[in-house]
Amino acid sequence: MTVDAAWMGGAPCVRGLRIPVATVMAMAADGMSADEIVSELPDLVVDDVRTALRFAAETVRERELPLRHPAGGCARRLMA
Repeated sequence: MTVDAAWMGGAPCVRGLRIPVATVMAMAADGMSADEIVSELPDLVVDDVRTALRFAAETVRERELPLRHPAGGCARRLMA
């Protein structure tokens, strides 16, 4: 994967191509197989699709999500 602020607005792309990882993920989310994705994007090979999936999974795994606290002390009222 290639991430460069000067390339495609800094969006992660497959192998330095102008194919964002998000495009490949959207195609997979729409139910396309790796072979179908490669057929639509002939600059890719099946391993590019797998690598993009791994990259996306790792990106989400490393994201920190803020914990939400109940508004107005709802938790205390429920426990009382």
